[in-house]
Amino acid sequence: MNTNSTGFLLFMVNCVLTNNFIFSKFLGCCPFLGVSGKVETAASMGLAVTFVMTIASLFTYMVNAWVLIPLQLPFMQTIAFILVIAALVQFVEMFLKKASPSLYGALGIYLPLITTNCAVLGVATLNVTQQLDLIHSVMNGAFSALGFLLAIVLMAGVRERLESSKIPACMKGFPISLVTAGLMAMAFLGFNGLFSR
Repeated sequence: MNTNSTGFLLFMVNCVLTNNFIFSKFLGCCPFLGVSGKVETAASMGLAVTFVMTIASLFTYMVNAWVLIPLQLPFMQTIAFILVIAALVQFVEMFLKKASPSLYGALGIYLPLITTNCAVLGVATLNVTQQLDLIHSVMNGAFSALGFLLAIVLMAGVRERLESSKIPACMKGFPISLVTAGLMAMAFLGFNGLFSR
């Protein structure tokens, strides 16, 4: 394995596992806890977020590098990024409404909430603050989104199993979900130091 493929693997593992947006940065917790009741719904939400985060990373980089910086308007980044993300989410929403009305209904209010999902805005902002180039920005968006997808699907799998488990009445529902999320965050923390530069 050469240095480039090792660097690529390190970058991917770093985005997906080590710096998982949910478990290390605590971004995107609203859909993570709200849509992780069933694996199918969680996977669909994760795929929608993956698409939006990847494309948003591309478009926000272009808007920032080719519009805001040349016009000396970097202070408009947050507003511009939210507008780009909102347009992409609108596109995903229209596509799902046409292609899969049942999935559109299952995602409910959480689909338009991707616009205000702090993980999507967070990856766009991190790309700028870390001064990543176009390719690394898109890769960071895609792999961070895959980390979100992994986290939400794992959480949904655990929550489905918990429904048939004997749990004290005071822990059912949201409390056991928070305990589960905390344990999963500790497990993901174990990936720190997996690779060394």
